[in-house]
Amino acid sequence: MRISTTSCLCPFLVCLCFIQRCSSVSHHTPAKVPTKNQTKLANGETEVHHRPKRGWIWNQFFVLEEHTGPDPQYVGKLHSNSDKGDGSVRYILDGEGAGSIFIIDEVTGDIHATKSLDREKKSHYVLHAQALDRYTEEALEPKSEFIIKVQDINDNAPKFPDGPFVATVPEMSEVGTSVLQVTASDADDPTYGNSARIVYSILQGQPYFSVDPKTGIIRTALADMDREAREHYTVVIQAKDMAGQVGGLSGSTTINITLTDINDNPPKFPQKNYQLYVPESAQVGKPVGKIKANDDDLGINADIKYSIINSEGANTFSISADRDTKEGIISLKKPLNYERKKSYTLHIEGMNTHADPRFSYLGSFKDTATLKITVGDVDEGPVFSIDHYIMDVYENAPRGTEVGAVTARDPDSRNSPVRYFLDSKEDDERYFRIDEITGVIRTTKPLDREDITWHNITVMASEVDNPSLLSHVPVTVQVLDVNDNPPEVAADEEIILCESSRPGQVIQTVTAVDKDDFANGQRFAFALPSQLPVNPNFTLKDNEDSTASIIARRRRFNHLTQELYELPIVVWDGGEPSLSGTSTLTLRVCPCQRHGRIRACQGEAFLSSAGLSTGALIAILLCIIILLAIVVLFITLRRSKKEPLIISEEDIRENVVTYDDEGGGEEDTEAFDIIALRNPAAAEELKFRRDIRPEARQHCGLLRSRRSPSVDLDDVDVQEFIKQRQVDADLDTSVPPYDSLQTYAYEGQGSPTGSISPLDSPGTQSEQDYNFLDEYGPDFQRLAELYGRADSDVSTVCDSNLVQTKSV
Repeated sequence: MRISTTSCLCPFLVCLCFIQRCSSVSHHTPAKVPTKNQTKLANGETEVHHRPKRGWIWNQFFVLEEHTGPDPQYVGKLHSNSDKGDGSVRYILDGEGAGSIFIIDEVTGDIHATKSLDREKKSHYVLHAQALDRYTEEALEPKSEFIIKVQDINDNAPKFPDGPFVATVPEMSEVGTSVLQVTASDADDPTYGNSARIVYSILQGQPYFSVDPKTGIIRTALADMDREAREHYTVVIQAKDMAGQVGGLSGSTTINITLTDINDNPPKFPQKNYQLYVPESAQVGKPVGKIKANDDDLGINADIKYSIINSEGANTFSISADRDTKEGIISLKKPLNYERKKSYTLHIEGMNTHADPRFSYLGSFKDTATLKITVGDVDEGPVFSIDHYIMDVYENAPRGTEVGAVTARDPDSRNSPVRYFLDSKEDDERYFRIDEITGVIRTTKPLDREDITWHNITVMASEVDNPSLLSHVPVTVQVLDVNDNPPEVAADEEIILCESSRPGQVIQTVTAVDKDDFANGQRFAFALPSQLPVNPNFTLKDNEDSTASIIARRRRFNHLTQELYELPIVVWDGGEPSLSGTSTLTLRVCPCQRHGRIRACQGEAFLSSAGLSTGALIAILLCIIILLAIVVLFITLRRSKKEPLIISEEDIRENVVTYDDEGGGEEDTEAFDIIALRNPAAAEELKFRRDIRPEARQHCGLLRSRRSPSVDLDDVDVQEFIKQRQVDADLDTSVPPYDSLQTYAYEGQGSPTGSISPLDSPGTQSEQDYNFLDEYGPDFQRLAELYGRADSDVSTVCDSNLVQTKSV
C-alpha cells in the first residue's frame, strides 16, 4: 500500500523487503520443530509463511486548520499493491477522530476531513489503516500507523495576559530609564512561518516614553519630567504578529505610569513677615500660634524642621513640627507680662530633613520668615508679695492678738485696690480673722499648743473693681509654748517592795513628764512634801538628772502585816515661772526571790490565800510526775511484749491431737471397728490413707450389720497386728511430713450390759425374706426382686474403724 499524495516508494526499503522475502524462502529447515515463519499441520507437515511485501511507506498527512469550504477537505489517499482496481480490496481506518473527523472511502482509499480543525486545540492525530480482502475479510497487509498534522494559519492575535499594567519611575529620570517590560503571547505555531513573530510599538504615550520593538521594554524618552508638573501618564503598547507586516493580527494593552517623588523642591514660606497676638494670660507649655512653609514634594521629602534662630524669641517661645499638617506649632516657654514686655520678634527657619545631594546645585533646601508677637494686656488677679507665709503666736494669748499680715497688689497698670478674706472651708472653728483692707491676721480665741501646734489657713485676695479675679496664698501659724502645765511623776504601774528590803536600799527610780515642750520642761526636781511629817518607811533622793530614787528606811516589810504603802512626791519643772505637781505612788509588798528578783507576786498571794505552803505544792507536783511515769512505763511494756519467734499456721512441734468420737456404743469409746482387730487379714486389704476420705466408709455400718463375726477372738494375735500396722506406717512414703501418732485400742470381749451399737449386731443375708410381697401382685413382685438383689450386692469391705490421731 502506498500514499499517493505526499510520499513516494523508497528504493532502499524495496530492496530491504526483497532480501527479507528471499531469506525466508531459501533458509527452510527440515526440522520437525517449526521455525518462526512456519506452522505445523495436523498431518505432520510444515507450512511455510512468506512475509508479504509492504505496499506503502509511512509519512505524514497535512491538513489546513480552520477550513470553511462547503465540501469535506481532502487529506490524502491510501493504496495497496494488492489492489488491482477490481474492488476486491476494502480500506478501513481507526484511531483518533476516525469515523467522526476523518472518513475513508473503502474502495478508493481517499481520506477526507469532515470538520474544521483548530491547531491550537489539537495539533496532530494518530490513525491506523489496513487493507482487507472484501470477500474473505482477511488482512492483505498488516495494520499500519500514520499521523495527520494540522497545518497552522495565522488565526490568533497576540494577547497581553497580565494587562493592564501599573508602573512607576522616579521624576527627573534620565532618558532611557527602564520603566517596565511587557510580553505578549501568540497561540499560533512559532515554528511555522511568521504567524507568531511579534513586534511591539507604542500607540499612546509619546514623546514621554518609548518601547523596544523586540523585547517590549518601555523606557523614558523625555528628560527632566517633573512630578510637580504632571504625575500620571497613560501609555498604550501594541503587539503585532507576522513581524509587523500588512495583514498581521495585533493586540494592545495599557500601562499606567506614575512619577514618584524626589526631594527636588526646597521649603518656602508663602510670605516673609507674619504677626501674632498672644494675651499675657497664656499658659506656659500651651500652643499660641502656627506657621507653615510650603513644600511641593511628598512624604519624607516634604518633612520640615522648624527652629527659632534668634535668642530673643528662643528664650520665651519654642516651635515644633506637626507630622500630619507639616505646620510649625509655636508654644510658650515662660509667662508673659504685658507690663514688662509688650512684643517679641521671632526669626523662624524651615529646613528639609532629607535633602537629595543630586540637587545641591539648587541651593540650600531651607527658608526663613519673621514673626512678630504682640502681647495683649489682660486684667489679672492680685499678686501676693510671697508665695507662702509662716507666722507664730504664743499659746494662751488673749483674743485679738495680732499674728501677722499679708500683702497683695494688682499687677495691672491701673493698680486697683485689693480686699482680703479667709477661706471658710478650712477654718471651721474660726481661730483667726483677717482685716479685709490691711491684711492683718488676728486670733479669735486663746490657743492651746498642747491641743494644736500648727494651724494652716488660706488667705484669698480680690480686686475691688473685678471681684471675680481671686488669688490664693497659704499661711501657716505656729503656736509657741508657754509653761502652763505642771510636771507629773511617770509611774504607769505600781511599785513592788520586797519583804527583804534593807535600810538604804533603792526601791525604785522615778522620772517625771511634762506636756510642755523641752524648752520649758527638760529639767525636773523631786522632794517629799514638806508639810507632812517625816515618813518612817521611805525617803527620796534627787539624783539631779531629772530622776529620783525611793530608798527604804527600815528593815523587814511583811505583806501579811501591811501590803500597800502610799508615797506622795513633789516635782518642779525648770520653766519660767516654775510649776510643781504632787503625785502619789503606791508600793506593794511582795515576797521576792534571791538577788531581789520579783517573780510572781500575784500568783504567790493566791497560793497563800488557798492555805498551801511551798512544801505542799512541791509534794503535789512530785506525785503528779510519778503517776505520769507509771503510765508511760506501763504503755511501753505493753508495746514491747515479745511475739513468738515463729508465726505459722502449722506448728512444727510435736502435738498430740485426739479426735474423741464415741462411735458404736459404750464398749467402743475410741470409735474403733472391733471386727478389724478380730480379723487382721481383712483389715490388711482395706487400708485407707488418713488424709483421704474413703468413699465407701459411710456404708460400713450397713455392711457390718449384715454379717456376723465368724472369727474366734482367741485365735487372733492382736499384739502382732498392732506391730505390723506400726511398721507399715513407718514405711509409708505418702504420709504428711510431720510426725503422726496412730493409736489402736481394744476394749475386750464384751460387756454384761451389751452394746447398743449396730456394729456387733448379729445378722445374716437371709434375715429378711421379701417373697411375701409376691402375694400383692406383679408390681410388688418386682419390688421383692430389687430388695433381694440389693442384699446380695452389698460389699463387706469395711475396715476395722481405725482411729488415727495426728499430731501437728
